[in-house]
Amino acid sequence: MRAPAQRVSRRLPPVGLLLGSLAVGAAACAAQSPADGASGDGGSERARMIELLRGAPLIDGHNDVPWQLRERFDNRLEGFAFDDTTRLRPPMHTDLRRLERSGLGGIFWSVYTPSSTGGPGALRTVLEQIDVAVRLLERHPDHFELAHTADEVERIAASGRIAALLGMEGGHGIDGSLAALRQLHRLGVRYMTLTHSENTAWADSATALPQWNGLTDFGREVVAEMNRVGMLVDLSHVSPKTMHDALDVSQAPVIFSHSSVHSVTPHPRNVPDDVLERLPRNGGVVMITFVPPFVSESSREYSLRYEIERGRLQAAGESGEVLERSMRAWVQQHRPPRASLVDVADHIDALREKIGIPHIGIGSDFDGIDDVPDGLEDVSKLPDLFLELRRRGYSDDDLRAIAGGNVLRAMRSAEEVSSRLAGEPPTADTPAPTAGEGSR
Repeated sequence: MRAPAQRVSRRLPPVGLLLGSLAVGAAACAAQSPADGASGDGGSERARMIELLRGAPLIDGHNDVPWQLRERFDNRLEGFAFDDTTRLRPPMHTDLRRLERSGLGGIFWSVYTPSSTGGPGALRTVLEQIDVAVRLLERHPDHFELAHTADEVERIAASGRIAALLGMEGGHGIDGSLAALRQLHRLGVRYMTLTHSENTAWADSATALPQWNGLTDFGREVVAEMNRVGMLVDLSHVSPKTMHDALDVSQAPVIFSHSSVHSVTPHPRNVPDDVLERLPRNGGVVMITFVPPFVSESSREYSLRYEIERGRLQAAGESGEVLERSMRAWVQQHRPPRASLVDVADHIDALREKIGIPHIGIGSDFDGIDDVPDGLEDVSKLPDLFLELRRRGYSDDDLRAIAGGNVLRAMRSAEEVSSRLAGEPPTADTPAPTAGEGSR
C-alpha cells in the first residue's frame, strides 16, 4: 500500500501543488479547531443555518474523496479511517466528523479518470472508482445511502443521512461506447462531465486546443443518449463551443458541477456570459466551485505568472528536481495571494444578477484541489458561506434553492425527459472513434 502522501491536484497546473504545500499547516489547524462561531450568539445562528441546510437539503455537486482513496490507499479501505482525516498529512477536506457540521444532505462523489488514461483503461478506472465509492458507502450505512433519483435524495436526507450520488468526470471514460454509457447509468452514475482537461475523441475541452469545433456528430449522440437514460449533462471542463452545442441538443437541464463566472474571473474553466444567458430557458444550474484561480482574479494572475516562470526555466534547460527546487524558491520569493469565502460569494452574487437564483448551486471540488479559499477550508465550513449570503440579503427560500433545491429540480426534469423518451430505442453503437485525445 502506498503511504499517505501529498494530495494530488487534478484541477490546477503544478502551481497548485506548491501553493497547497504552503497551505497544509494552516489547513491542518483549521481542520482541528472548532468551527467559527461555535459558541454564543454566533453559534446559535450557525446551528440554525445548519438546520436550514439539512432541510433543503444542501447538495455538493463535486467531491473527490474517491480519488483520494485511489491516490493515498490504492483503493484499499482497510487502512482508511473516514471518521477523522485531519490526521493524514496533508489532511483531507472531508470526513465523517466534519460532515456532521456541514449541513450536507447530498454529495456527488466524483468518479474520475485522468485524461491521459484512454481506451479500455479509462473505462476500467471508472469502474474501479465506482467500486471504491460504493464500498465506502457500504462501510458507513448509518451515514450514507446511494441515491438514484431526486426523491431518493430527499428521503435519505430526511432520515438524517447523506444521499450519495455518482458523477462521472470525463467522457473519455465511456471509451466511445454508448453501451458503456448506459451500463454506467445502471450502476448509479447520474451525471457525466463531457471532457476533462483534454479533448475527447468527440468533444473539445476548455483547456486544450480546439480539435472538433465543439461536439462531433457522435458527441451529439452522447448528449441525446444521456437525455434518454436520465443522466445529467455536465458542462464543466468543456469549451464554450461544446457548451453551446450541448445546449442545442439537450432536452433536459444541463449542469456545471464545479465552475464559476467567467466575467468575474476570466479563467477558461468558468462559464461565459453568452452561455449563462441560455440557462434560464434550458433550466440549467451552475454549481459555483471553490478552486482559487477560478474565483479570485489575483489567484488566477498568480497562476499565470507561475506558469510563465516555469516555462522560462524549462526553456533554459531545467527539468526534474532542479526545476522543482527553482519553482519552490520562486514561490518563496513571490508569496501567493489568498482567495477567500468572500470571493466565492461574489460569484454567487454575479449569477443572481445575471440569471437569477434558480440557476445557482454549489460544487466545492473538495479533495480534488490542494489549495482552498480562506474560510472554506473543509466541508464543515459550508454553513459559513450561506451565513455570508444571508448577510448579503438572501432570503431563506433563496438559500434553500441554492443549497439543493435547484439541482434537485434539474434532476427531476432530467428524470421526466427520460420518462418521455422511454419509448425510443437506444442508439446503437457504431464502431468507436479511433482518434485519440486532442493535442495541446
